[in-house]
Amino acid sequence: MRVSVKLKDLHYKYPDKYEALKGIDLNICEGESIGIVGSNGAGKSTLLLHLTGLLFPTKGSVEINGKIVNNKNLAEIRKEIGYTFQQPQDQLFTTSVYEDIAFGLKNYKIESVKVEQMVMDTLRRVGIEDLKDKAPYRLSGGQQNLAAIATAISMNPSILIMDEPTSALDPKARRRIINLLNNFNYTKIIATHDLDVVLDTCKRTIVLKNGNIAADGLTKDILLDKNLMEMCDLELPLSCQSRSLLTY
Repeated sequence: MRVSVKLKDLHYKYPDKYEALKGIDLNICEGESIGIVGSNGAGKSTLLLHLTGLLFPTKGSVEINGKIVNNKNLAEIRKEIGYTFQQPQDQLFTTSVYEDIAFGLKNYKIESVKVEQMVMDTLRRVGIEDLKDKAPYRLSGGQQNLAAIATAISMNPSILIMDEPTSALDPKARRRIINLLNNFNYTKIIATHDLDVVLDTCKRTIVLKNGNIAADGLTKDILLDKNLMEMCDLELPLSCQSRSLLTY
């Protein structure tokens, strides 16, 4: 199976000398759904920013679909990646959901008729046709997350990268996001504190601790390992905690 993402000896040190990543080696294959988990400061967001070329390694390399992530390849690589920020307001900035989705397409100088078709196809895929003309700031939190996902997939990327896609959502909006993700065929990389979302959407999970990979394996094996979770300053998923209580 083709490798979509390859990290080789990835190190990153911030200007204040804080070393956030300390030699990450990782391969992610085409079509995989990967959960990235870890406590605050473990390196999750820093890792995601390297995949999108918003940060470059202090040492080591990042490859997306066989291309090194660097300034020379950046424009081409970003066509392959859809990215949603932890706060959807950070990527919704125009006067309507339609214009937000169209923005990236227009930047690539796609003809206007094709842009309209692609925007409407994207709205239908995410199920938010009714939000087309709404101003992003008037949307609920769940609607903003769906609109952000729409902007991320408008270019039909091969890889979808998400930072806390269900943060601060009510249960119904959260379930809608989960169902949507499970219907996508992209290579999916989801960094989150919501371990139940990882259980529901990701077959494989990577645990980061202090800038290193502490564990990498099948999601159920990783997230149900109480000793591992405690060692990495995490807890069992809430749904599994409930089950544990019922056994006593």
